[in-house]
Amino acid sequence: MVKQRELFSSTSIDTLKFEKAAYRNYFKYVAGVDEAGRGPLAGPVIAAAVILPENLLLPGVDDSKKLSSSKREKLFDVIKDHAVSIGVGVVTASEIDKINILQATRLAMLSAVQQLSPEPDYLLIDGNCKIETLLQQKTIIKGDSLSISIAAASIIAKVTRDRYMTEMDSTFPGYGFSAHKGYGSAVHMERIRVLGPSPIHRLSFAGVKEHIRCTSF
Repeated sequence: MVKQRELFSSTSIDTLKFEKAAYRNYFKYVAGVDEAGRGPLAGPVIAAAVILPENLLLPGVDDSKKLSSSKREKLFDVIKDHAVSIGVGVVTASEIDKINILQATRLAMLSAVQQLSPEPDYLLIDGNCKIETLLQQKTIIKGDSLSISIAAASIIAKVTRDRYMTEMDSTFPGYGFSAHKGYGSAVHMERIRVLGPSPIHRLSFAGVKEHIRCTSF
């Protein structure tokens, strides 16, 4: 467990400024929202929404891209232990091909928000695109570095997606999903060329669509 004095340490107080602004405006349940997996050639885009207790600071919680895999795994459990509520939204590769990655990301975020209980009354969203909801929302560029709630969501989304892609390594062997998590590494690109796309590849993405005729699935 994180010690009480650590939770309210003043060293990271800046990451609470957006949450505090919302509380001052009488919002009660502020949710941070972020996604993982916009860029990969394979696998879903996964979003997370996290409501943390008011004024809660979790040491080490930051933009998931800045953290090692082992650190993210540890913080994943810490966040789950302390969060008021967590929601996760998933949009598959086939759905991404149908509606494009931007709309898929927005849909995954909306799905994550809809799973929260209690229902949030204010959203802090990483990036610059709002989602289709009547809830009050604020978009924040690089929000995963500026808001504790968004940072927590980024970790939940990233760990959830990485775990899924590791599982897919056994389901679709030969692509090395557990190593690159679906991103376009040189090894991954070569395996697509040799094996053709798998059922979880994004067929509309460059680097995959050129090899659709090679697939044996």
